[in-house]
Amino acid sequence: MSDIAFGFDNSYARLPERFFARLDPTPVRAPRLLKLNHELAAELGLDADALDGPLGAEIFSGNRAPADATPIAQAYAGHQFGGWSPQLGDGRAILLGEIVDAAGRRRDVQLKGSGRTPWSRMGDGRAPLGPVIREYLVSEAMAALGVPTSRSLAVVATGEPVLRETPLPGGVLARVATSHIRVGTFQYFAARDDVDALRDLADHAIRRHDPDAAEADNPPLALLSGVIARQARLVAQWMSLGFVHGVMNTDNMTVSGETIDYGPCAFLEAYDPATVFSSIDAYGRYAYGAQPGIAQWNLARLAQALLPILAETPERAIEQAQAAIDAYPEIYRAEWLGAFGRKLGLERARPEDAALIEGVLNAMATARADFTESFRKLSAVLTGEAAPDPAIADWVPAWRARLAEEGAAAESLTARLDRANPAVIPRNHRVEEAIAAAYAGDLEPFERLSAALKRPFDPDPEDADLAAPAAPDERILHTFCGT
Repeated sequence: MSDIAFGFDNSYARLPERFFARLDPTPVRAPRLLKLNHELAAELGLDADALDGPLGAEIFSGNRAPADATPIAQAYAGHQFGGWSPQLGDGRAILLGEIVDAAGRRRDVQLKGSGRTPWSRMGDGRAPLGPVIREYLVSEAMAALGVPTSRSLAVVATGEPVLRETPLPGGVLARVATSHIRVGTFQYFAARDDVDALRDLADHAIRRHDPDAAEADNPPLALLSGVIARQARLVAQWMSLGFVHGVMNTDNMTVSGETIDYGPCAFLEAYDPATVFSSIDAYGRYAYGAQPGIAQWNLARLAQALLPILAETPERAIEQAQAAIDAYPEIYRAEWLGAFGRKLGLERARPEDAALIEGVLNAMATARADFTESFRKLSAVLTGEAAPDPAIADWVPAWRARLAEEGAAAESLTARLDRANPAVIPRNHRVEEAIAAAYAGDLEPFERLSAALKRPFDPDPEDADLAAPAAPDERILHTFCGT
């Protein structure tokens, strides 16, 4: 501990001891701060100037904990690629504490890659620097794109090697989230028939994420419905951006509705719903097009875990849980329609617009058109500055006719299109380029890409190369976890 304080108020650490293990991060040899997110630090009420140097390196590596930290590793279980693991938990992460930020939001500050815990399962508890940089870039890009997400506060190089297939430089990520409560957290206690813990956890999650649910006739059911709605909205946003999470295990799904655990994630280039990037997803369980269905499957596991506290009888609990899960497809479909409708410039998408959306997606799939570039180009197609790609030429008249029905001026339509369709995303080859350079000691590509990703809808003309799809010899088709 130190005399530095972050203003922590550690509510999760006040839950019963079986929710976590108390332990400090494992110190590292020679920590060096590579990146501090000044904007996020300001949101959290932290002194970015004081932390942007050796002090930050010490704190965000885990070598020196703030005085008001209560370091814990959280317990949870989960289904991983469909297989049940009754005990997972934070195997390489330590939650330092919770900050109530300037907007009144309670937010966790966690160190990822901070050493062994009771749940490391023979692992080293460390993270290579490359996956830490990938998570920083992609999570901050998602925040700039308006997607609910965990955030990245700092990247620290540990000065120690991490052994994977080969020795790699080690890193620690300081991660911020509105909580780290997962579907798998509820599964952990349900698997142990620990009904008291389920009630405590549901009450805690309601206080943090669904305070109105406390006044509902059935608060746990209201919590479940809230999680379902948030996850439907989140996955629809993923789909509208061509984002592939890669490891949608139940321990990687939050009740907050934030994207978390960026491992082998990537964004589509050539549009194909069967796209898989993760090197370990041999059967495409978590392919791009499978994500909405997997989300419902995961939510059903949450409903199953909540059964002991949903109703007085098992029959009534199952009935209520099933009704909540059965509502997911309609909720998701409405969110998908709205998200893709905005990408087509529609202010008020209607159910019949699904055919228009599916028409352009089918044309893109046939041509293997670049997902991001194709949608970004629509504003220029609308104004006549660019000709439509041959793949969608036959679709464009129907699209123009639908826009005409809304009667918006061309200028407002182009602005609307450009606000909905990013020009710059963290393309896989650019992320890997930044990682390779960082391994060689050059942080300039990382810094440049990080800056460009802050303004995805209004790019600097000098960043045109970062917006461009990968050339055939630059394509990165497989991504890897850092474990």
